[in-house]
Amino acid sequence: MKRLLWRLLLLTIGLVLAYQLWLFAHVWWWVEHNPSRSAFMSTRLAVLREDDPEAELHHRWVPYERISIHLKRAVMAAEDSRFTDHEGFDWEGMQTAWEKNLKKGRIVAGGSTISQQLAKNLFLSGKRTPWRKLEEAAITVMLEHMMSKRRIYEIYLNVIEWGDGVFGAEAAARHYYRKSASGLGPAEAARLAAMVPNPRFYDKHRHTRYLERRTRTIQKRMHQVRPPR
Repeated sequence: MKRLLWRLLLLTIGLVLAYQLWLFAHVWWWVEHNPSRSAFMSTRLAVLREDDPEAELHHRWVPYERISIHLKRAVMAAEDSRFTDHEGFDWEGMQTAWEKNLKKGRIVAGGSTISQQLAKNLFLSGKRTPWRKLEEAAITVMLEHMMSKRRIYEIYLNVIEWGDGVFGAEAAARHYYRKSASGLGPAEAARLAAMVPNPRFYDKHRHTRYLERRTRTIQKRMHQVRPPR
């Protein structure tokens, strides 16, 4: 019995190490190559095809330099203003979010950085598991140590959800404004950034008071951030 338990333990350790190596290999590959689809995109496509077997995602990769500087500033201002300063985890932001949630008695703010959000989008499904945060942390460390901030941000802007089946800056710009991501102005960029926390809802409710107010707040803060060059 004791020998069997040891074997099971060694097998578990081996599987964990193999999974970490699999993650490492993917991150290493994406340093130079663009991911065609994230785990979250695959999950959303499966959901869409439950209602429509022919459903497809709206997604088109664009290089970093062809994304409007206004959108780069707006998303940073909205999601992670200290992105270029931290190493994947914004401890100050987490503390602030925790205090806000404690005061309200419910989750009203998150402390996830752009790197953490990218880790979730690339590899993890929407299911909440006890070890999900540990997986996210491990992937975040890999991203930060293997990729430049510019590369992390380039991938992030190309894979995040911006509507029902809409992923990435280029698809979002065309979906909402009938233009390319390079042509987005400050107000348009601020509105897209305001939609990031709940994109499917705002895709259907594009003129709520909160969205208007959040858009104005982000636009005022945009000049305070400096995206990776």
